[in-house]
Amino acid sequence: MSDGAVLHVKGQVLAGPDDVRDELWVVGGRISYDRPAGARDVTTVTGWALPGLVDAHCHVGLDAHGPVDAETAEKQALTDRDAGTLLVRDAGSPSDTRWIDDRADLPKIIRAGRHIARTRRYIRNYAWEIEPDDLVAYVAQEARRGDGWVKLVGDWIDRDLGDLAPCWPREAVEAAIAEAHRLGARVTAHCFAESSLRDLVEAGIDCVEHATGLSEDLIPLFAERGVAIVPTLVNIATFPKLAEGGEKKFPRWSAHMRRLHERRYDTVRGAYDAGIPVYVGTDAGGSLAHGLVAEEVAELVAAGIPPLAALSATTWGARAWLGRPGLQEGAPADLVVYEADPRADVRVLAAPRRVVLNGRVVG
Repeated sequence: MSDGAVLHVKGQVLAGPDDVRDELWVVGGRISYDRPAGARDVTTVTGWALPGLVDAHCHVGLDAHGPVDAETAEKQALTDRDAGTLLVRDAGSPSDTRWIDDRADLPKIIRAGRHIARTRRYIRNYAWEIEPDDLVAYVAQEARRGDGWVKLVGDWIDRDLGDLAPCWPREAVEAAIAEAHRLGARVTAHCFAESSLRDLVEAGIDCVEHATGLSEDLIPLFAERGVAIVPTLVNIATFPKLAEGGEKKFPRWSAHMRRLHERRYDTVRGAYDAGIPVYVGTDAGGSLAHGLVAEEVAELVAAGIPPLAALSATTWGARAWLGRPGLQEGAPADLVVYEADPRADVRVLAAPRRVVLNGRVVG
């Protein structure tokens, strides 16, 4: 499409869960619901249109061994884009990916800075590894570097205990979260187990990643405080393999991981039923491939979340939560068009017909 070209999207434009339009126009890279006067160079796309999908837990610039070069990070971002993911909340990366902001053909990224973990209590080469006395200072540093988010590692295996255990004392996370909020940043935390959750939520955390340890006694607390979860079920599917690998050295941890995996769907469904906000995230970029957002939506449905709510968790609801527009009048034209109605079958998300980013057809 030329700079003066107009894109016309016809069919079913799903501007919201209860807001379906017949068509939209893209003029100058932005959405309009009014036909532009005198439009001549018009390209028409038909189908079911959704806002660009959101992966709210993704890692661009990171692989299983640590930071990657720019060429690899570009391939990761392109894989997500071609799967329809046009907005990423990068939940921790040691790589500087600011150059992506200058690329109109790559997804938009909301960064949480680099992970902040306890010394020797996380994956090597991923995080700032510090002790509790330094937590406030590092949270302030990453709050200033990021895009309104900070990422803590809330629990990890304690080798002396042989099982998952909290990484931070209560007073340290209280002070750190307060400092992030003072600087205008929200805080999220990696948490697999049960034991770190109450302190983090009562300390004012905004979101919990994975949340496999969310038990019946903790669900009311999450709901009362409005703490969101990003379950990353495509990642939780790897727990049995991880447990098998650690069986001989850490049998207690392995058994714990299997229990968390076995109840994963009940955990997510219980959270949703209680009114806890649930959003789509894949955890791509560590050991998982990019481009898995459709699989994660399908996993939420498998867990018992209604299809429309699962769609919202990667479109309208997720964008509102992250403070980014969807298909509103005048918004940047970031959208995905499908051949069939994703409300009827979310598996449709796996096969985008057209991907439009900043008003240009890129896939």
